[in-house]
Amino acid sequence: MAKPTVPASPDTPRNASYAAPALEKGFNVIELLAGVPGGLTVTEIAAGLGLSMSEIFRVIMVMERRDWLRKAPGDRYRVTPRMLELAFRATPAEELAFVAAPLMRDLANRIDQSCHLVVRADDHGLVILRQENPGPTGFAVRTGAAIPLAASCSGHVLLAFGNDAVEDKKLAAMLREVKARGYEMMASTRTLGVTDISFPVFGFDGTIAAAVTVPFLKLIDGSQTIDSDQAKDILAETAAAISAGLGAALRPSR
Repeated sequence: MAKPTVPASPDTPRNASYAAPALEKGFNVIELLAGVPGGLTVTEIAAGLGLSMSEIFRVIMVMERRDWLRKAPGDRYRVTPRMLELAFRATPAEELAFVAAPLMRDLANRIDQSCHLVVRADDHGLVILRQENPGPTGFAVRTGAAIPLAASCSGHVLLAFGNDAVEDKKLAAMLREVKARGYEMMASTRTLGVTDISFPVFGFDGTIAAAVTVPFLKLIDGSQTIDSDQAKDILAETAAAISAGLGAALRPSR
């Protein structure tokens, strides 16, 4: 496997003088492991950070005791869901997930498709909640997955209804179309047979809070009772209901 490396530190000369070495090592461990879903051994973590075993061992033991890290088979350490749980509690994502969860569950039952909720996280989208469909066959995106903004259905919605200045003229034109029609619907850029459909969710202040998305899986056995256009209409209702639950005052959807 390729040698893992920790992302470059954002420290500047001005703030680098305020150092907390052990704390910084802990952050570096988390950032390193975030890019390796299968986890790393202590030796691999030390090598990835350019540190000795003695420099990193105690930090890892404390992080494991505090449930920030968990040892998987093969003595590989992985970041635990505690990261996501704390992010929920420290940001508006907790309220968003609380409001959206029952509505997304109803959506999945009505259209027999999975759905997920994506929020903006700097230069990418982040799946904070998903609901799998009740049927025997489905396609779902995992919670915690990073979503590219420019190349995904959810990303197009987050960009189109956000305040970003998009320099790419082709992408900017596409986003104007998304905003004009009120949603995005496109063939999946990763999976054959899947059409992604996404609508914006607005917060109480009228700004976009998230994108709720259905990766619509087309079946060929004749058992499907809801087509993609019907799913789109039901998804629009769900997005509006989540927005209303967050206190948004919405105009009638198109």
